[in-house]
Amino acid sequence: MEIKGVTHWPFDCSDRLGEIESWFGWTIDGKLLIASALPAWVQAIFWRHTGMKLLLGSGGFRTEQRVTFLVKQMRSFFGDVKRILFVPYALADHDGYVKMLIDRGLHAGYELDGIHNHADPIEAVHHAEAIYVGGGNTFRLVTELHGRDMLGIIRQRVRSDLPYMGVSAGSNVACPTLMTTNDMPIVMPPSFETLGLTTFQINPHYFNGQTHVELADGSFQAHFGETRDDRIREFHEMNDMPVVGLWEGGVLRYENNKWQLKGSAARVFLKGKEPQDMQADSELGELLAS
Repeated sequence: MEIKGVTHWPFDCSDRLGEIESWFGWTIDGKLLIASALPAWVQAIFWRHTGMKLLLGSGGFRTEQRVTFLVKQMRSFFGDVKRILFVPYALADHDGYVKMLIDRGLHAGYELDGIHNHADPIEAVHHAEAIYVGGGNTFRLVTELHGRDMLGIIRQRVRSDLPYMGVSAGSNVACPTLMTTNDMPIVMPPSFETLGLTTFQINPHYFNGQTHVELADGSFQAHFGETRDDRIREFHEMNDMPVVGLWEGGVLRYENNKWQLKGSAARVFLKGKEPQDMQADSELGELLAS
């Protein structure tokens, strides 16, 4: 059944009809209907019950060890997929971006199909086997996705069955908003809202502690700018969503309704609570739901 302005959530909610109808007012035969105009982060709460698959990397995959780790993650995540639709909009040189990933082995042996080569990018998403959104400048990426009206179709496909991989800016756009990016706002997107595939924010390239700058003589000098923890604390002064500070070389992997941390540590920030440090191979589901 299709109703204009309404999205059908394909999981049974018959045991929660009273609660759900009090929130949204739409159910048909025990199936939940939610207005597609609702914020992406609200919709994401319900999509936790589907077969959605996400592989979200922090970035910093520059060393041989880290490249090997990421390739292994990609092979087990994408499986028998032959071709991955790659979204290079976070950088200016789209062809150069695809070539760089192949040259560095970060395609994991899969064929990378640059979405910029398609006359109709929305149709390309419709027919994709998997999608990979690359890193770069998050503001440029989000501006391009909004301008090409692509957020809706990517969100719809990924929440159904399309495996989604993002690195750095590509992980930022998987979140409800871009507000925990580290990037300079080189362009103003129409909205800070992004895909809302997660119910929390990610801060890629995270590290804790003070920054020190190496000088020409080899000595180090403290840099007194804000730390990442300072910036995330400021985010929580104005917002409620949890934030995962993901160290470089690590990924968050979502399959079978579980969040797993792989390859690095992470720090989880919950508003009004002390941050919690998590080690690689931890499950984060219960913490992020608290």
